Amino acid sequence: MTRLSVNINKIATLRNARGGSLPDVAKAALDCERFGAEGITVHPRPDQRHIRYDDVRTIRPLVKTEFNIEGNPIPSFVDLVDEVVPNQVTLVPDAHDAITSNAGWDTLKNKAFLTEVCAEFKAHGIRTSIFIDPDPDMAEGAAACGADRVELYTADYAAEYPLDRDIAIARYIETAKAARSCGLGLNAGHDLSLENLAWFIHTIPWTDEVSIGHALICDALYMGLEQTIQSYLSQIRKK
Repeated sequence: MTRLSVNINKIATLRNARGGSLPDVAKAALDCERFGAEGITVHPRPDQRHIRYDDVRTIRPLVKTEFNIEGNPIPSFVDLVDEVVPNQVTLVPDAHDAITSNAGWDTLKNKAFLTEVCAEFKAHGIRTSIFIDPDPDMAEGAAACGADRVELYTADYAAEYPLDRDIAIARYIETAKAARSCGLGLNAGHDLSLENLAWFIHTIPWTDEVSIGHALICDALYMGLEQTIQSYLSQIRKK
């Protein structure tokens, strides 16, 4: 069964736009769990424009489902992850000034670095996932680095889905099969939505986890957070 991890970054963005403590990010994480989310994802960045390092420290002991921290493994990020020990860390090669993640790792060119980082986190008992583009070679490279999972960067899938869903999913199927053959678990995320989520899960049913933030929070503005989370779970479980 694919798990839904809710990325709460956008809730922190709203809080930071005004200052103060509203909306309460920690309460939002707990509410997401209460409404059915099977995990909480945060992606702290050095400029602290949404989730802050201190938020991560506050939220970690509260989360009862699965806690996933995403980010570029710069030294301060590595120290944070080692300190709070999430269930999962997802390595994302985002530049410090990137508006949002826009590419996966080249696991072949960065093998030495990623191998070192994976070993560091696995020594603390943390499941390690590497964010990759839909390319079987990148999945095989992630396995060679010692990762436990890969997360498929699904922006291209989301963009192509309205035009032809079969074409949109083709490279993802190929990469997902390569990951499975290497013994890797499979996650997916970026621009997944109520429109395109069910087809992705239907076509790649061995997906372990989807991490969804932006679209889910946008839907929650109209539908409410509880109904939105239930709607996403319904899409995941649709036969």
